[in-house]
Amino acid sequence: MKRFLLLLFTFGALQLSTSQKQHFSYLDVFDLQYASDPQISPDGEWVVYRRMGYDIMKDGSKGNLWLIRTDGSQHQKLTSNEVNESSPKWSPSGDRIVFSSSTAEGSEIFMYWVASGKVAKLTQLPFSPSSLTWSPDGKQLAFSMNVPEAPPVIAKMPKKPKGAKWAEKPRITDRVYHEADGRGYIKPGFNHIFTIPADGGAPRQITAGNWHHRGTLSWAKNGSKIYFSANRVEDWEYRFRNSEIYAVNVQNGNIEALTDRNGPDYDPKVSPDGKLIAYLGFEDKVQAYQIRKVHLMNVDGSGKRVISEGLDRTISDIQWNSKGDGLYVAYDDKGNGKVGLVSLNGSTSKILDNVGGTTLGRPYPSGSFSTSKNGTIVYTQSRPNYPAELTVLRPKGKNPIKITGLSKSLLNYRELGKVEEVWYKSSVDGRDIQGWVVYPPNYDASKKYPFMVENHGGPILNYGDRFSAEMQLYASAGYIVFYPNPRGSTSYGEEFGNLLFNNYPGEDYNDVMDGVDHCVGMGIAQEDQLFVTGGSAGGIMSAWMIGKNNRFEAAVVAKPVMNWISKTLVADNYFYYAEHRYPGQPWENFEGYWKFSPISLVGNIETPTMVMVGMNDLRTPPSEAKQLYHALKLRKIETVLVEIPGASHGIASKPSNLITKIAHTVAWFDTYRTDKENE
Repeated sequence: MKRFLLLLFTFGALQLSTSQKQHFSYLDVFDLQYASDPQISPDGEWVVYRRMGYDIMKDGSKGNLWLIRTDGSQHQKLTSNEVNESSPKWSPSGDRIVFSSSTAEGSEIFMYWVASGKVAKLTQLPFSPSSLTWSPDGKQLAFSMNVPEAPPVIAKMPKKPKGAKWAEKPRITDRVYHEADGRGYIKPGFNHIFTIPADGGAPRQITAGNWHHRGTLSWAKNGSKIYFSANRVEDWEYRFRNSEIYAVNVQNGNIEALTDRNGPDYDPKVSPDGKLIAYLGFEDKVQAYQIRKVHLMNVDGSGKRVISEGLDRTISDIQWNSKGDGLYVAYDDKGNGKVGLVSLNGSTSKILDNVGGTTLGRPYPSGSFSTSKNGTIVYTQSRPNYPAELTVLRPKGKNPIKITGLSKSLLNYRELGKVEEVWYKSSVDGRDIQGWVVYPPNYDASKKYPFMVENHGGPILNYGDRFSAEMQLYASAGYIVFYPNPRGSTSYGEEFGNLLFNNYPGEDYNDVMDGVDHCVGMGIAQEDQLFVTGGSAGGIMSAWMIGKNNRFEAAVVAKPVMNWISKTLVADNYFYYAEHRYPGQPWENFEGYWKFSPISLVGNIETPTMVMVGMNDLRTPPSEAKQLYHALKLRKIETVLVEIPGASHGIASKPSNLITKIAHTVAWFDTYRTDKENE
């Protein structure tokens, strides 16, 4: 333990490489920049986007809006304001950009006039707006905003004496969903749709009732209606996976439901001719994973059909092409972000690859794209050696052109670890399993390196060939890092993702260990220098692995679920798991929930284990991590508990916490390294 503490206090000094380039280091995280939410002008000549970075003094992310021509020229800041700006949207004619900007009183709606460069605040709202959307004639804006409700009152308290200092009033809730990780307590209220003149004026609420109205808004071609998704059913709190497509009359507020089935229907988009609505969804078959499909219907709700059956991948971010004969869609395939085109007759084609790069910590799917009337596409492109950059694909163009280099001034002078894709067979059923290996900078194949397994969260999620500050920092510390996509990962089809239904953790454990064996066979992993870590579902898998075998020298189990019975009824999403993950509620299926709980294996663990959790984590509460730590202490297994103050489940949301997580993981593993660099 003394050796561990010594290493912990010296984590900041990463050695320089033998070349002029330095290794990627902890403080470099604050210098990373990336592009987010690009929006191309209707004529395809300009892009407005959110330029993201980190503030080392305030320990948080920051984002300003920038403009750039699609040929990469005239790169300029949209406004002179040094505040967070977001959600830019071009007017239908391309003469204005509406956006949201923070002020001393909260977020407000602002307008930018392209010809003059002038900016004006349009609103003075009580709460932050979302889903900003232009009417087709450019005269109105629609948005969603919270409208508060009074909390329930149970007892009438006596009046306190003047000047008395009594305790605060109790916080009372009668809602199913009343808190959220990273947000905390959710104040009572409902989101409603508002309209406002595009040149400013009083906002007008056009929806009502005790339901949430939010998400994508899409105007009818003549501006008479707005299409949206909501869950306006009587038992909506308990049918929380359900949503329907609705139309609201802008003038009188009349609402009609256009869909009616058990499952999510959302993201409506009206076709250019105003006759069709495309939307995403599926009919809930009550299983762990179902792919989202593209649906079409007439604007009156008739003629419903699916047009993406030929693509066995979950789809997001649908956008009509200008002819109205197809939709651009985003999806992941084998750990890589794609944009494709789904035609109205059901044929699908891939347009471009490598969308992502807006989740800098770990290599998760992310990113977005935007299309112009002439078919020019701008998107956030990422490769393992850089985060999201703006990239443009012209109509009929074969080679996308990257038009920004936001992190070039940093990463051109850093020696990053090489990322290599690997495939291997599962010993369970012979399935092909994909993973990636990150080698230390200046890797020497004649030397032996410690080998780290990094398990992804979700578990129904995926890693891919995208930039990851976390993986690069582990590699800079001298580790070969292996991150796999075992069964249950997305981007391999519905059947592969659903293999975890009532079977998690299950054979996904075997898939990860088969990857370790594959790397041992490659000669890049050594049996006496194996380490394992992961967060959330990756923490569950890490705890499961050390409960199943003693092959690892040390483990770091971050923000895990250790006991499905206790987690399910305490977490912010406590209502989510029954039936879709395991049959029944915990009190109805005690044995089943316990069977898949890593704490059931704690008596087998001999691996020195660091347990890490954010102290404000509502998704996998600290009590879960403490169950593992306390059990290992009682068994006298080498262990330590790292609790990160103020951190929610997304530990890495603050850059310093990302560094804290990585530095403590490296320091713990370094304690048990036996290679020459640490003797």
